[in-house]
Amino acid sequence: MAVKVYSSDQARAKWRDVLDTAVIGQDIIIERYGKPTVAVIAYEDYAQFNEILQDLRDAREAQQILAEWRRDPDIARPWEEFEAELIAEGLLDE
Repeated sequence: MAVKVYSSDQARAKWRDVLDTAVIGQDIIIERYGKPTVAVIAYEDYAQFNEILQDLRDAREAQQILAEWRRDPDIARPWEEFEAELIAEGLLDE
């Protein structure tokens, strides 16, 4: 099944069509200024992909943090300091 593509203006004007199309299982890409910005998918599909999606987002965040650390290694804290903070906040057992 082909993916439908809408501009953000078209999606706004045809929002009900966007929702109806997604509900039947057809994926939709909404573009802003000619660039893909978001995808609209059926909730059932989203629920199945949610864990994978969260892993991808976590990996992206970890890559950004690693890049930041590589630019300035002095931003890192010793594990012992971080561990003590987690214990104090009740987020980690001693």
